[in-house]
Parts: sequence; C-alpha cells; structure tokens
Amino acid sequence: MSDNLKKYWKKNLRYLAILLVIWFVVSYGCGVLFADQLNSVMIGGFPLGFWFAQQGAIYVFVALIFVYVYLMNKLDKEFDVDEE
Repeated sequence: MSDNLKKYWKKNLRYLAILLVIWFVVSYGCGVLFADQLNSVMIGGFPLGFWFAQQGAIYVFVALIFVYVYLMNKLDKEFDVDEE
C-alpha cells in the first residue's frame, strides 16, 4: 500500500472516530447519562433529556451523515481519488 493511500485511510479513520464519539455522546450521553440534568430545560413542552432520547439523537445522526459526506468529498479531492 502506498504512503499516500495510508495517509488517506488514517485521516478517514480519524474522521470516523470523531463522528462516532459525537454520536455516542449525543445519543447515550444526552439521552441516558445526563438526562436528569437536561430535563430541567423544556423544549416544546417536553424535557430536554427526553427530547434527545427520542428525537435529538436522530437529528444529530442525520446531520453527521451529511458532515461525513462533506468531509469525505473534501478528503477525496485532497488525495486525488475523487470520482470527477
């Protein structure tokens, strides 16, 4: 495997790790671990901890998909492996 390809995959895995940590913190942290503290804030008549557990984590997950697509397109162009 070439050195350039190793750098590409290393950066790709770094992006994945960061995005997965964000997803874990939002879904498990905000929805389960910190739910009691977040429940003191209300959004649309519902406690914030409940909102994160039911909807917020899904919204963040979808947003992370778009962030990953953006980052990978940028990374592909940087290492000249894009499809264009």
